[in-house]
Amino acid sequence: MSGTLLEGKAHKLGDHVNTDLIIPATFLVTNDPTELGEHLLEGLDPTFASRVKPGDVLVGGIDFGSGSSREHAPIAIKGAGISCVVASSFARIFFRNAMNVGLPILESSEAFEVIMDGDRVRIDLTAGTIEDVTLGARFSVPGYPEFMQKLIDSGGLINYLMERDKT
Repeated sequence: MSGTLLEGKAHKLGDHVNTDLIIPATFLVTNDPTELGEHLLEGLDPTFASRVKPGDVLVGGIDFGSGSSREHAPIAIKGAGISCVVASSFARIFFRNAMNVGLPILESSEAFEVIMDGDRVRIDLTAGTIEDVTLGARFSVPGYPEFMQKLIDSGGLINYLMERDKT
């Protein structure tokens, strides 16, 4: 699903998932999203990327995306088919890079505590809701303002600016 409504299976991780775990440095020889996505979280679990289906959601704890400032990490996440990352908190540079490449991210400690690996998750970016469909739990977060939704829908900052400049 694209746009404001997202739905997929949760892949739950722990705290302090850094950019080196998200995409190991040995794979930074490309910017190709598909190629990077094939190696997503390979250092944690060599089979991880093969289990991701388009639309799935990553769920992490505190300080998700800490480490280096490389944009490869959110590009790899998108390239693997992940539609959104929900975490207790994000490293500031990861937050910025995610927006730059059009990867939706939401902060919710409550969602992290409740959502289990394999649960079905439904997210409405505009309304600001995260729903664990499996458990029937619902969490409120700030919704994406219109300009951020346009940025995500465009596929990131560069595409957004190119589309905007055409009008």
